[in-house]
Amino acid sequence: MKAPLTPSLLNVALALGLVTVGYNIIEAIVSIWFGFNDDTLALLGFGVDSLVEVISGAGIVHATLRMRKSPIESRDHFERQALRITGWAFYLLAAGMIFGALLNLYQGSHPATTVPGIVVSLVSIATMWWLMSAKMKAGHALHSEAIIADANCTKTCLLLSVVLLAGSVLYELFHIGLVDAAGSLGIAWFAWREGKESLDKARTGKPGCCCSSGSCKAS
Repeated sequence: MKAPLTPSLLNVALALGLVTVGYNIIEAIVSIWFGFNDDTLALLGFGVDSLVEVISGAGIVHATLRMRKSPIESRDHFERQALRITGWAFYLLAAGMIFGALLNLYQGSHPATTVPGIVVSLVSIATMWWLMSAKMKAGHALHSEAIIADANCTKTCLLLSVVLLAGSVLYELFHIGLVDAAGSLGIAWFAWREGKESLDKARTGKPGCCCSSGSCKAS
């Protein structure tokens, strides 16, 4: 039996969406700043990824506001347009990260330090884990495939943070420039996958998840 769409449940879902957007803005600013100043391509790409996630998060906030009026069966024009922009932005990020990694390898460039990357990734892992769990709980309570899909997107952000953490720790231990390039290519792979999923969602128009890991429908 489905739980009623009570204002309190919807307010929780809306608050989680707003926290996601706000956190990603702060994370993007910090990551891009330190990534640029420390010549850390992986951290810089991580920050740009967070910035793109803000657009995706805005679509979820919009969908939650729509749920206050009536159940949603498909994405509206705003949500689909946000997904298209998000998808192509992720593709551009993936291309930029690949080019940057190859350029850094050719020039022999390496980061001054990856300590900021370690700090940012640890904070991100803790935050994304909490957001993912809370969104999944809210999504099942509301029987909302859109919110459950967003929880799975947050899981991808969590995995991306793990990639950044691994690369940052390894570089700080061994100071091998190849490690930062490898981390950048890992972020490029995640960006490409997120871009594909966003464009798939925009094309189908359905509120469910199109992730490659399988069905994300509410049970």
